[in-house]
Amino acid sequence: MNGLPLSESNALSTLVKSLELQEIGKPLVLTARPIPEETPGWAVVRLRAAALNHRDYWITQGQYAQIRLPAVLGSDGAGEWQGQPVVIYPALDWGDDPAMPGRAFRVLGMPEEGTFAEYIRIPRTHLFPKPAHLTWEEAAALPLAGLTAFRVLFSRCQLRAGERVLITGIGGGVALMACQLALAAGATVFVTSSSEEKIQRAVQMGAAGGVSYRASDWAKQLRELAGGFDVIIDSAGGEAFALLPALCHTGARIGIYGGGQGKIQGLSPQVIFWRQISILGSSMGSPQEFEHMLDFVQRHQIVPVVDSIFPLADGNAALQRLASGQQFGKIVLAIDASAPN
Repeated sequence: MNGLPLSESNALSTLVKSLELQEIGKPLVLTARPIPEETPGWAVVRLRAAALNHRDYWITQGQYAQIRLPAVLGSDGAGEWQGQPVVIYPALDWGDDPAMPGRAFRVLGMPEEGTFAEYIRIPRTHLFPKPAHLTWEEAAALPLAGLTAFRVLFSRCQLRAGERVLITGIGGGVALMACQLALAAGATVFVTSSSEEKIQRAVQMGAAGGVSYRASDWAKQLRELAGGFDVIIDSAGGEAFALLPALCHTGARIGIYGGGQGKIQGLSPQVIFWRQISILGSSMGSPQEFEHMLDFVQRHQIVPVVDSIFPLADGNAALQRLASGQQFGKIVLAIDASAPN
């Protein structure tokens, strides 16, 4: 289903709450503003939950390109439109080519107003039915992380059942979704983390094992543990990335969706071309991939991992939790905790 059907707009005028970033390096401010009006092709969604992404924190710190203030942050959201439970496609203007985003592509939540609010105005084609087995908070945790993980695993790396997968930095929203999606697809999954507790929690979810990347011989430990990988999903980059190709089987694919550790250095091309390894960049995904991801989640009854839930008014505490790096799963804002799921 590509979006939801059109219908008549409702005139709304009540003041509602939103969390607004007014100044870089300063806390978000809870403000009141009129509910936006529906116009042809656009819907006004009553949000029930929103989820945080590292993008939101980076914007508050000025570590993002072309920041425009004031801004209502937030890319992930679930709520109601005309009585229908929906989740929101977390970007705008992917473009006509499903293989790659166009020049106008951008993530929801700055410069356009995002989901840290009671209501949001969004293109009607960006609304999709909420998976019925998920709560509002679980559904809000799904869009950006689920879409990013789905695209890098299946569209870019062409994951197949029975393959061995390594997911680095387990604990973050995308890495956990990648773990869940890969397991549901019939892959054998291994993980890395700086936290032994997070590794063990991933094993409880179904991962076959993992190692701490803090260990000086982490790559050797992985090779002994798993024997090699068909797919590696990485969001770190940095110096450690140079060791990943040596962990690959012939014909393996390495998918990159982030670069938290900076530039890749010391990468030797020989192992890449002799083993026919593909290194594939990936970012977010198209509306069609979002629909396919939701279908996959519904079919396999996947439930996103929620680390913690904060009221909308406590958004700054939620950002502090995100900045700490201690979370395991998504941090969610409950916008109307009294509403039924």
